[in-house]
Amino acid sequence: MLSRTADHLYWMARYTERAENTARMLDVALQTAMLPQSQFDAEQAWRAMLGISELQGAFDAEYATLDAKNVLAFMVSDTANPSSIVSCLTAARENARAVRGVLTTEVWETQNATWLDLRERVAHDGDPGEFFEWVKHRCHLARGVTLGTMLADEAMVFISLGTFLERADSTARILDVKYHAVKGNATHEMLTQREFYYWAALLRSVAGFETYRKVYRDSITPARVAELLMLRADMPRSLLACMERVVHNLKAVRNDVSADTERLAGKMHAELQFARIEDILETGLDQTLGRFMENIYKLGNGISRDFLVPLGE
Repeated sequence: MLSRTADHLYWMARYTERAENTARMLDVALQTAMLPQSQFDAEQAWRAMLGISELQGAFDAEYATLDAKNVLAFMVSDTANPSSIVSCLTAARENARAVRGVLTTEVWETQNATWLDLRERVAHDGDPGEFFEWVKHRCHLARGVTLGTMLADEAMVFISLGTFLERADSTARILDVKYHAVKGNATHEMLTQREFYYWAALLRSVAGFETYRKVYRDSITPARVAELLMLRADMPRSLLACMERVVHNLKAVRNDVSADTERLAGKMHAELQFARIEDILETGLDQTLGRFMENIYKLGNGISRDFLVPLGE
């Protein structure tokens, strides 16, 4: 497969996944903002939302006030923000348009219809919660149509690589920001009512609340949340589940220069596969997540270098 084609497929998938992750985080943040809380706590919650995507500086350069209205505008419809939902879904559509001949008609029409409907929904300025549900539904639909109609060839491999690399990065960022928000109290089992709600909100932001109840059948504790989102291979958005898919797909497209990238992915997978949450907490959850996010960044660069269009082309 041509590297330029692989590049478009990879980024189509990453932007689609990023749009859904952003919608999930904003939806939970909006619900959380409705709780009784001080103005300082409300501002910190929205600041954490920006921190997950490392967009605090970009936001401050454009907006004078940090409040729900401005953060939502910045993260939903601001085209100057490349990680806004509008920017992500537009970029996903443009990447799909560039490789229409590789995609099935159903996949292209789904991406295009999402983009066409997006402009009308943003202009309508309706209920944010309803809009976030629509974004999640359209992203689910895009993935479902892709899996249901695309040939399981190299094109699907690069789509899968983009999806799971983006998902791993998002899950790690959400867990890391949440950990710092509660001052690293990940070993404390007795949560206050407020802490309980926020850990539950974190689970909902990664579609993990019902899964947690099914797996643990007990009250929410930070250690178990971390274990679910990092070490459970059967949790679709866990770091381990994502890295299993990344390793599998890299093997399917390996070439003469990809050995180092494969080695890094395999190391990241093995560290998660054989880890225990007790050891991670003892070492430091923030250190583990920080190292993982650094490696995800290196892994993305490695994939770009070995398979996709080099920077500057």
